[in-house]
Amino acid sequence: MLEQLIQLDKDIFLFLNGLGTESWDNFWLFITNKRSSIPLYFLLLILSYKKLHLKKTLLLLIAVALLITVTDQLANFFKYGIQRFRPCHDIEVNALMRLVKNHCGGKFGYFSAHAANSFALATFFSILFKNKTMYISIFLMLWALFIAYSRIYIGVHFPLDVLTGMGIGILFGWLFIKLYIFATLKIKA
Repeated sequence: MLEQLIQLDKDIFLFLNGLGTESWDNFWLFITNKRSSIPLYFLLLILSYKKLHLKKTLLLLIAVALLITVTDQLANFFKYGIQRFRPCHDIEVNALMRLVKNHCGGKFGYFSAHAANSFALATFFSILFKNKTMYISIFLMLWALFIAYSRIYIGVHFPLDVLTGMGIGILFGWLFIKLYIFATLKIKA
């Protein structure tokens, strides 16, 4: 059963990765680059400050830093604990795939830290701004979905790596926003 699931994962990866074309490569490389999200982070900081003011925004920065640290380090724990090869290191698929980046990355890829981190932030801020506007949540979830898919497109993660990262990110984003809300109950603006 597990072998069938892994084979299906590889087949879906090859299909999705094979849909890519050189004309879209730079777009997906931009999406997957961590620095391309800096303007979004800055905008979220401004929106948070407007809603929460200084004390709660400072606590929010600590919560977000801890959230990213937890999801990122959990991804590393799983990568080295499970030791599932990235597609570009997997001898069954690496000759059949497109590696869009100029390097593959680390040897192991289960689960995607990019997907976990982006979905953790999207979930955290979607819940934080849920009463403000639905458009923020829709935009953040689409942004996270694009980042997650970019990892398959560029050839560094299998779909199950990405789906697991998405689930972990949603779980920890929800947990950390609940902890943040609880921590700020007694703080005045």
